[in-house]
Amino acid sequence: MIFYAKGSTNTVITSEGMKQGLFEVFTKLGDKRKVLAVPPDFTRFHSRAGELTQYAYDYYKNKLTDILPALGTHFEMTESEISKMFGDIPQKLFRVHKWKDDLITLGRVPAEFVSEVSEGKVNYDWPAQVNKLLVEGGHDLILSIGQVVPHEVVGMANYNKNIFVGTGGSEGINKSHFLGAAYGMERMMGRADTPVRRVLNYASDKFSKDLPIIYILTVIGRDENNNLVMRGLFIGDDYECFEMAAELSLQVNFEMFDKPLKQVVVYLDPTEFKSTWLGNKSIYRTRMAIEDGGELIVLAPGLREFGEDKEIDRLIRKYGYVTTPEVLKYVEDNEDLKNNLSAAAHLIHGSSENRFKITYCPGNITKEEIESVNFNYADLNEMQKKYDHKKLIDGFNTMPDGEEIFFISNPALGLWAVKEKFKS
Repeated sequence: MIFYAKGSTNTVITSEGMKQGLFEVFTKLGDKRKVLAVPPDFTRFHSRAGELTQYAYDYYKNKLTDILPALGTHFEMTESEISKMFGDIPQKLFRVHKWKDDLITLGRVPAEFVSEVSEGKVNYDWPAQVNKLLVEGGHDLILSIGQVVPHEVVGMANYNKNIFVGTGGSEGINKSHFLGAAYGMERMMGRADTPVRRVLNYASDKFSKDLPIIYILTVIGRDENNNLVMRGLFIGDDYECFEMAAELSLQVNFEMFDKPLKQVVVYLDPTEFKSTWLGNKSIYRTRMAIEDGGELIVLAPGLREFGEDKEIDRLIRKYGYVTTPEVLKYVEDNEDLKNNLSAAAHLIHGSSENRFKITYCPGNITKEEIESVNFNYADLNEMQKKYDHKKLIDGFNTMPDGEEIFFISNPALGLWAVKEKFKS
């Protein structure tokens, strides 16, 4: 059921509009005794989910008893990150998703179904797992809050991914990542109906109908002054709500070109991107737009590691970013990678498939480390002088020496492709 739907490519929903829409829905839902909010973590700061969570707290007050950021396997949020994203909500309400320990398995999606939707690319079952707080917390309302945007693993982010991946465990996260990678990112990104989404929808339909989940989904775009604005707000309890948000996101967040881009420069905000695990959004969100023989330059002042998990970091350093066939062979031949399919999927996500050059300019990782995982290296200070992110505008820029580049200030907010590479 759709409780609220507002949005278009030129809509701007103000903070007051967000609050009013949210309060309208809460009033329709009636009195609640105990409410749980499941927003994203700091890596989705620009989703406006923090602000929406604040409004939920304003409405429900002490009935909002728990806030569980959907970490997946990301780092626990710091107190300063919570304050910046969620304002003055009492920090005592925040819970940590312990993805190794605090899990309940609601059921398993059969291997036959996973094999069918993946066209035989993988053949394993999939665990529908959630944090036990969702099941045992006694809540009569669960607010799943987040942004719908093109995504490398599932096609379009959010909806039930926020629940089954954001509050899930390593097996489900690993297998869903690998399913998407094996099926093919370029067949996935920007599409609402994908093999991973079908698996998640199976889990929702079969295993989680008793959970009182309401989805609060945003679509974020840029206005004529390049400022981030909310273009859509959709609230509901089923797939239709997500479908509406995904349709708008495709119009707002997806930029298509008649011809490929030769030189792309991406800036990674140091407060948001500290690892290639996240920073490689610069690669997979642009890979369908870059021409063969072109170059992607990644300005990464906050980069300090490869994986946000120690074991994944080790595996990235061991195998490096190589082509899909090489990764699949590594998985076949090596138990450590076979037992960490999320890492294997990430290696595929971070590859150009030898089509174009990837040059990383890191703040806190050495040249030797960057080159050891098969990226090219360039000095951050030198490249920031040449490509000053404070002076560049999102889109095409002509440099003083006549070089034309395409600049992206935040790769998490969009998807870029040549028209011929994206066929609905």
